[in-house]
Amino acid sequence: METKLQNSINISETTDKNQALAPVKELDAGALFVLKSRGPGWDNYFVGPLQFSICYGAVISCTLLGGQSLKFIYLLYNTNGSSMQLYQFIIIFGSAMLFLAQIPSFHSLRHINLISLLLIIAYSVCVTAGAIHIGMSANAPVRDYSINGTRVNRVFGAINGVSIIVTTYGCGIIPEIQATIAPPVKGKMFRGLCVCYAVIVTTYFSVAISGYWTFGNLAQATILSNFMGDETTSLLPTWFLLMTNIFTLMQLSAITVIYLQPTNELFEKWFANAKMDQFSIRNVIPRLIFRTLSVIVATLFAAMLPFFGDIMAFFGASGCIPLDLVMPMVFYNITFKPSKRGLVFWGNTLIAVVSSGLAAVGTVSAVRQMVLDAKTYSLFANM
Repeated sequence: METKLQNSINISETTDKNQALAPVKELDAGALFVLKSRGPGWDNYFVGPLQFSICYGAVISCTLLGGQSLKFIYLLYNTNGSSMQLYQFIIIFGSAMLFLAQIPSFHSLRHINLISLLLIIAYSVCVTAGAIHIGMSANAPVRDYSINGTRVNRVFGAINGVSIIVTTYGCGIIPEIQATIAPPVKGKMFRGLCVCYAVIVTTYFSVAISGYWTFGNLAQATILSNFMGDETTSLLPTWFLLMTNIFTLMQLSAITVIYLQPTNELFEKWFANAKMDQFSIRNVIPRLIFRTLSVIVATLFAAMLPFFGDIMAFFGASGCIPLDLVMPMVFYNITFKPSKRGLVFWGNTLIAVVSSGLAAVGTVSAVRQMVLDAKTYSLFANM
């Protein structure tokens, strides 16, 4: 989750009301085909809502992770146990986002996004080094790489894992494509995506491999949870854990603000007056109200369902798989009409059909796991 914003966004501000939804309308490559050839039908009723859901899901996930990082920092200096619950830390993080959410536009965030890139690299280096240090120390945990659970749970767990992977590698495309839609689109987008995936592969693989090597099947959804050890003993020096969590908090703040922008643009298309200055009272008041409501709702969901892996799996299955693996194939066939006797048409069709099945099964699997976790931990769980 923390590596979704490795790309530099440089989008000029717009006062054209008809362009106010651009961050939602043109976030995915597949959508570009339809927008140019089939009009706004798919965009308004299918593509746009999916893109909006993914972006808002990222806000919920980041708010949850921000609360967890705050809790970790608190526990570093309160080793006798904490009377504060996770949902309280989530609310604290959400309160900070109320102020950052007021940044006017995507264009205002380009420097924050660059800082986010540097922070994720620093975070990945710290986590990888910490995992290797723990794995080679005398107090290294017992490694067990076996797969636990019944066969049914293993199958559903594998499906959830695929959905999380798609979320990880698919969601990073969203800001990158939005950042490169200015002509020439093909060259800019290709270079941008190469950089995007280079950073994602480097950071995710280093953290995933080192974390699994050290903790085996005990590796948790956020590896920092493993680093904290039990309630009285941490596995790494306090200063190192503090530094890593600060990197995490700063980067999560940047991610949350970035992925709030499509929500902001949607509301402002409806309620803003494009003929007036963006800092006029007529536009400032609605912006303040609806951006505040957006953050409050995301914070509420994060506090109610603090199951990070489950949320990632759900949005991957229901959003990222259709956007990245289904619709681009369907849209290509509709727009460019390759021969039905050719490999391209049937290859796209096969990918779309298989991915649609995976999306359906993955969504059911993610919802099932969220229900099971909610029964185990209850709402507003202190995880």
